[in-house]
Amino acid sequence: MAKPEMKTNEAANACDLRDWLDNVEALGQLEHISGADWDLEIGALTEIILERLSSPPAVMFESVPGYDPNRRVLANMLETLERTALTLNLPTDLKTIPLIDALRAKLRALQPIKPTIVSTGPVMENVERGDQIDLLKFPVPRWHEGDGGRYLGTAHLVITRDPETGVENVGCYRVMLHDKDKVGLYISPGKHGKMHYEKAMRAGKPFPVAMVFGQHPLLFIAASQAVPFGVNEYEWTGGLLGQPIEVMEGPLTGLRFPATAEIAIEGEIIPGESLPEGPFGEWPGYYASAQRAEPFVRVKALYYRNDPIICGAAPFKPTIHGMYRSCLRAATVWNGMEQAGVPDIRGVYLPPPAQRFMIVVAIKQRYPGHAKQAALVACQCHAGAYLGRYVVVVDEDIDITDLNEVVWAIATRSDPATSVDILRRTWSGPLDPIIPPGQKGHNSRMIIEATRPYEWRDRFPDVSQIGSDTRKRFSAKWEKQLAAVQARHARANVRQD
Repeated sequence: MAKPEMKTNEAANACDLRDWLDNVEALGQLEHISGADWDLEIGALTEIILERLSSPPAVMFESVPGYDPNRRVLANMLETLERTALTLNLPTDLKTIPLIDALRAKLRALQPIKPTIVSTGPVMENVERGDQIDLLKFPVPRWHEGDGGRYLGTAHLVITRDPETGVENVGCYRVMLHDKDKVGLYISPGKHGKMHYEKAMRAGKPFPVAMVFGQHPLLFIAASQAVPFGVNEYEWTGGLLGQPIEVMEGPLTGLRFPATAEIAIEGEIIPGESLPEGPFGEWPGYYASAQRAEPFVRVKALYYRNDPIICGAAPFKPTIHGMYRSCLRAATVWNGMEQAGVPDIRGVYLPPPAQRFMIVVAIKQRYPGHAKQAALVACQCHAGAYLGRYVVVVDEDIDITDLNEVVWAIATRSDPATSVDILRRTWSGPLDPIIPPGQKGHNSRMIIEATRPYEWRDRFPDVSQIGSDTRKRFSAKWEKQLAAVQARHARANVRQD
């Protein structure tokens, strides 16, 4: 069966999840699974697919037992370079470092585009209020065995407004399903949504909230990653896409949400009200907080498309996921380093297993102290300062996307007595698993200079490997035989698994 054709950029830029899914299907990277149960089975299959496949497909879970078969759950949205590039409006044939380089150029040149406000959209195909509201009729997963409940909000939008300034924010804070018209909301300290909530509570006033549980994944990226201060997430998204996105003003709250959203709610948090929330397996791969009382939203209105799709991105151990986060964070750290004046950066990468906790930088050394400067700036520029742990600086000949090469550089080009420094009392947060309870807020950073020592770099031993010209010549000569060997061993690995 022929694959569907990729839609044009204009069609793909409509910021509609369903257009995006058509393009993922055209890439051959969408799988459909029918019959998986909401209770752990969807989460388990998502994790198993991530473990077993180096390029895991996006997965659409359909016909969830006990639910309308057309109410679906989408997982693994952004776990390949191709889908990450597609979402960021970049060419889908880019390799890792070229993709990061292209993204940082796009971010530097980005001009925010204000959204277009429309009176209605597909999300209003079904409108329910009062006793009609029933969030329990959607197949909301319980993702991990240790979770305290079902989590509707893992790849979503939470829209709030500063009650003093009127500034709107679009964030991504975990949302637990409590009842047919109640959802819990946990926001970590320092986030804009938390500050808006705290202002409303100090004033003793109900706090209006809108939420979206299915949308174009670029909106999820905008909500879950730090956009430049003072830039609205909808405007940032429009700037990346090159055209405005369409939003509606919520009839009850006035808060704006995408007109093409799959599911949206409006409601409010009442001062003094709370329900038990959590625990939930978070992005570092641990349960970083226990069950405790948190505010919840009383849902006043529910809107959803026909055959709605819940977007899910429940974190698992980051050894098996996190590609888009790595690429986006690497691009912003690289830009931050250049803006601080660090020259000749050849690449920045955050290995997915480590997420924020490790930054690897490749440079072409130009002067004494260049490697140390690069390391310090990488871990203390705005994009790299929060929740870091290790920074490794290597020479430009190291493939920083290959952890084997990075470890080799550390093992052979660094000396513990002279190449390692520790920064203390740096910026951490509540999800840092190694910081004891009650002491969270600060951590430390290790800087490793895994470069040829600048003073005698020209006399450092040569690397014992074939040259690039020799590699190309013999690879071309033996291409058929090498391909056959590779195919035989790939089949053997599949059988063994």
